[in-house]
Amino acid sequence: MELPASSSGETSRPPSTASSEEPLTRHTLASFRSVIINPSTPASLISSTLETLTGHLQLSRDPLLLHHTLKLLTELAHRDGGHSAVISKSVSRFLLSTESTRLATESLDTLASISENDRNFDDSFFVSLCFDVPAPSRAWLLRNAGRFGIRTYLLFTVFLGFTKDPYPYVRQAALDGLMSLSKSGAIEDSSLIQGCYCRAVELLGDTEACVRTAAVHTVSEWGQMLVASSCGSDRLKQSDAVFIKLSSMVRDMSVEVRVAAFDALGKIEMVSVDVLLQTLSKKVLGIRKVNYRSQGSTGEIEALVSTSAGALVHGLEDEFYEVRKSACYSMQKFTALSSEFAGEAINLLTDMLNDDAVAVRLQALETMREMANCGHLSLKVANMHMFLSSLTDNNSLVRDAVRKVLKSVKLPNLEIFTLSVYGLIENLQRYHQDEAKIFAVLFEMGRRHGSFTVSLINKVFQEIEPSSDGKFGFDSARVAAFLVLSISAPLCNRKSHSKNPAAVFSYAVTILGRISCALADEVDQSTLMAYLSHCSKCSTNSVADYKEVPTPATCDKLSLTDGEKNDSNRFSPVQMGSEISDIYAQKLERGNLPSTLAKLQHETDDQLLKSMNIILAKIKDIWSLVKLGFLHEGLRTLRACKRELAIFASEPAGSSSSVAFTALYLRIVKLLAKISVHFLPTVNYFNYRVGDLDLLLGKLDRRLRDMRFQFIGRSKEEELRVLELDLVSSVLRLSKVEIYRCATSMRKLSAVLSHIEHVHEEASIELSSFVTELKKLMINIPCHPHLFRKVLDHFSLEKYELSGRLECVSAELAVPGNNSENPLYFVRGLPVAIPVEINLSNVSKESMLWLKMMAGEESTRFLFLDAKLYVGSTKFNYSAPFYRTPKALSFTLRISIGMECRCEHAGVATSVGGPRHELTFLTPELDVYLSSA
Repeated sequence: MELPASSSGETSRPPSTASSEEPLTRHTLASFRSVIINPSTPASLISSTLETLTGHLQLSRDPLLLHHTLKLLTELAHRDGGHSAVISKSVSRFLLSTESTRLATESLDTLASISENDRNFDDSFFVSLCFDVPAPSRAWLLRNAGRFGIRTYLLFTVFLGFTKDPYPYVRQAALDGLMSLSKSGAIEDSSLIQGCYCRAVELLGDTEACVRTAAVHTVSEWGQMLVASSCGSDRLKQSDAVFIKLSSMVRDMSVEVRVAAFDALGKIEMVSVDVLLQTLSKKVLGIRKVNYRSQGSTGEIEALVSTSAGALVHGLEDEFYEVRKSACYSMQKFTALSSEFAGEAINLLTDMLNDDAVAVRLQALETMREMANCGHLSLKVANMHMFLSSLTDNNSLVRDAVRKVLKSVKLPNLEIFTLSVYGLIENLQRYHQDEAKIFAVLFEMGRRHGSFTVSLINKVFQEIEPSSDGKFGFDSARVAAFLVLSISAPLCNRKSHSKNPAAVFSYAVTILGRISCALADEVDQSTLMAYLSHCSKCSTNSVADYKEVPTPATCDKLSLTDGEKNDSNRFSPVQMGSEISDIYAQKLERGNLPSTLAKLQHETDDQLLKSMNIILAKIKDIWSLVKLGFLHEGLRTLRACKRELAIFASEPAGSSSSVAFTALYLRIVKLLAKISVHFLPTVNYFNYRVGDLDLLLGKLDRRLRDMRFQFIGRSKEEELRVLELDLVSSVLRLSKVEIYRCATSMRKLSAVLSHIEHVHEEASIELSSFVTELKKLMINIPCHPHLFRKVLDHFSLEKYELSGRLECVSAELAVPGNNSENPLYFVRGLPVAIPVEINLSNVSKESMLWLKMMAGEESTRFLFLDAKLYVGSTKFNYSAPFYRTPKALSFTLRISIGMECRCEHAGVATSVGGPRHELTFLTPELDVYLSSA
């Protein structure tokens, strides 16, 4: 329906003047929305619109138009609260008359939105709705009851009553509602708490798994409230009763119920020791009486502790890894409650370190770490083989978790301490990339076990000393580990009558850089050097004479021994390093200095490349972790890799291509991890808005474009890895139902597959299972989004190894002398020349470079940079004309240099008169300040 405008600018005929029999269209409803959201719309027109919409609500039978009508009525109620009562009455009549479950639910949503706005919803009408609406809408109503502003005790009655509803999803919603009330803390009456708890206990035997799961959560929450309302010894007895009830559910037929039961057990704050011990043994250890109020009356009943017999054992032996993981989590709380329980549980936990699922192994190690933190972890020799074998696990996260346990635990004797040190040495010998983390653990172990350290170092000192021909073995992982361990012994708080050999502190200086890198969070290199110097001079003293870890403020104090009081004897880093400097000087004098420096530079580059490959090797395990649902842990690992990379980026060689590539690869993996939230069923979907996925996919495409075109000299295998990431991006887009069969994505997918096939034929590199499955899927087109999602299950991040021939295509852009206080001058409306200074690196003459100039969002110009400008010289000056100067006193022009991505699967640019393909930008945007002359 068209609404012609009068000469005064107001609508000549309101929408509501149409005949009530005249059907409304989507176009008409759209015009109504423009009337509603316009703040200057007169009240008379709003009233007419309301009358038309309410009439249409009662007469129309089109579900789509009714859906839009309800949305408009919601917006109208939010705009003007005075119409809320009329809208609520009309929607309520429609709700009770409609036969569509979907429209009934949407009507309830409208009423809830109105109630949230004015909080005047009638309690009695809410109760009547609960009985009048169909079962699916009733479940929705119970789940959203909090939006209607109903009194708490009335809600409690409604929820409790509907736990007996014949429909399982209504019972589940009612139990969830009781859960929300328990968390609000609004119910304080002990008899009501007891009644709700007993009803939830009854529903533990419900025939539907979803109801039993909700009942487990409700028993846990209201049971804890019941415990809190008890006094004295009754609290422990009541808590035991709740524990026993929940323990009975760990053998349920449903996996979901078993997981919920173990999660609920882990939330219980107090349990008797004999009840806890019974969960570790399938054999009944004894029977005790548990006093608690039952079925609304106080009495004493006999509850068998045997109900919980072997509960945890059953959980740890479950065929589903989710249950085993949850059982390990619940043990974490129990070990903190009782040291006796912890001592018995350690055998079961070490057995779980051999579990097939990484998630279970990680949770078992996390439980052991918490035991160590509270002083309840007591490792025995029998446990050490299984425990230390995890240090050679293929998964880096598992190895990290074992090292965290060793860093926190207090080992009971020298034998176990020695086994732990040898286990770390084996870890170091097999995984050189873990060196910094292993050194940090060894240093902490030596500090916590000073006497054990001294005993072990004295025993193995012959391995540290030079051989008969005068050669040192400091490059050996074993010797380096012993050196790190030995230098921490003086920092132990316990006194010891033995001491380390003095030479170990001097020997440790030879690997000072490696040690300082591992201890970067605790001490800087200069302080560590001062500490080693002090300890080597204090070799005649006992270990007990070392009082504190040196800091920059205490270095001077440490530099004096007890008998030294003269400033001439004060420690000087220059003096300390002079002997070492002389050795290097002698080596340089024997050969040609330039060639020696070139060799050192080459060795530095090789070492940097090795370091980058070590970081990249850690990343490949992250995707497996994300697929298991450990998104936060995966992102935490990425942040740790980023911190490692920052060390190299701050070095003079930090601008190298390998560092830049590794940084970009980290950002791409982070985006993949975040996007996985929307596609992987094992990842919890939380706090993501609808538009987030589109933004993340757009960022991923840009990052992959940068990787594809800004780095040259890749090997065929590296090229295949990058193209596979391009494939993943396209498959992720096609897995989204809203853009499925998008022509652009399908074209790109086919082109990338063709490119991969070409690389495969050239280099004879084996294709991954992901690429193979995708090729099979493309043959069977037409296919569906869920099939693309299924292909994603075959994707895994393969180890990416840099070859050393990588070069980064980059550029630098500057406008000399220009800033906000020294702008360029222009005449408004006339062109202006921008004097830019450009420096290019690794740009070939076949590349197509564009200078992008943007003044605001709507005024963008692209200027092609001819190859003649930079052939033969990478640095040149250029006057870039900008024609569309605004009629303003001043403005800021943002400029950047982009390189056109010319390949069969690059996107097509949308600009007119600019690049034909999408750009990868070689420089960040530079602000150019201009002022009117």
